[in-house]
Amino acid sequence: MALHTTRALQPTAGSKGRALLSVSDKSGLEELAKGLAAAGYELVSTGGSAKAIEAAGVPVRKVEDLTGFPEMLDGRVKTLHPGVHGGILAIRSNPEHMAAIKQHDISTIDVVVVNLYPFRATVTKSPPPPFADGVENIDIGGPAMIRAAAKNHGDVTVVVDPADYAELLTQLTAGEVSEDFRKKMAWKAYQHTASYDSQVAEWLWGQFGGGEPAPEMSVAEWLWGQVGGGEPAPEMSVPMKLAQGLRYGENPHQAAAFYTDGSLAEAGKGGIATAVQHHGKEMSYNNYLDADAAYSCCCDFKEPTCVIVKHTNPCGVATRDDLLEAYRLAVIADPVSAFGGIVAFNRQVDEKLARELREYRSPTDGETRMFYEIVVAPGYTPEGLEVLKGKSKAHTPALLVPQVPH
Repeated sequence: MALHTTRALQPTAGSKGRALLSVSDKSGLEELAKGLAAAGYELVSTGGSAKAIEAAGVPVRKVEDLTGFPEMLDGRVKTLHPGVHGGILAIRSNPEHMAAIKQHDISTIDVVVVNLYPFRATVTKSPPPPFADGVENIDIGGPAMIRAAAKNHGDVTVVVDPADYAELLTQLTAGEVSEDFRKKMAWKAYQHTASYDSQVAEWLWGQFGGGEPAPEMSVAEWLWGQVGGGEPAPEMSVPMKLAQGLRYGENPHQAAAFYTDGSLAEAGKGGIATAVQHHGKEMSYNNYLDADAAYSCCCDFKEPTCVIVKHTNPCGVATRDDLLEAYRLAVIADPVSAFGGIVAFNRQVDEKLARELREYRSPTDGETRMFYEIVVAPGYTPEGLEVLKGKSKAHTPALLVPQVPH
């Protein structure tokens, strides 16, 4: 039986410390590696990340040099070793910790840059991948390193998002990473692994749950989806991502923000959360509520349909072969409530319909031009978009294009 021990791999003389890089998303990796090397850090990496760093001409050591143990089990075991985790978790101000890692020839790791296997992108493909492919995209070593580095954020900086590479390099180049940055990165790291585990649990329940809601949905959202048989989860953790801060909530004294749902169940569902705003002022809390109500109602119809909503309640709904005629009928249903409301269509808005939206007069007096806060449609012709934008800000609605559900 071969006995593998950790090698005495000390940081290169003159280096400021050691950075461990192991990423699936290699966006910005070359620039990061060059920046870390220029800042005086020795790089250690794994698999494809190490190859990419080498290809960029940056010196890098492989993680096997830390562990004295080769990658095994098709890459399932690479970093799960005291040579890695001891270097991450040792508290630098604790003499016993430092004596322990010295006794075992373990050197400290000061920066950990890790992001995880693309699990969500893999399991939401169409057609769905084989179950075994989903399982192989469950990251084990990555979350372990992320959580370890986040726990020891007093001494270690952990980064999981390429968007944070520039700030990391700025602070390292300045000579010291601030406590606030390390704490923020630790929070982001735990949120990253929590969202990831939630997606894994959801998917797993979906594989064997038979459509029943999951009895529990926390770090195991995907797993419940595989075994829950469609049962509702007794506990749930939903991965959310901030899309936009809002001026205020339902009432002016309330704070609010708009988040998108990153759970697997919402993949490809479309709706207002996926909308692109082409024009108009910033959306409010109530705008989002009303726009979602209008577009959701519209999407319940297969035929050309117009829905007008005020305070989340439809005040006019009409279906006709001619979308312009459907719009007129929807207004006639309750023109008083329709004024200042949200109008939604389930078909593209062309120039003719756009002009009608701009010029149509209220049936109550035949003179007042109808006005809407928001127009929602799955698309606009270039001419229609130009008409709706108008030449002045007065009576100009916000124009949204949501992703069509599939």
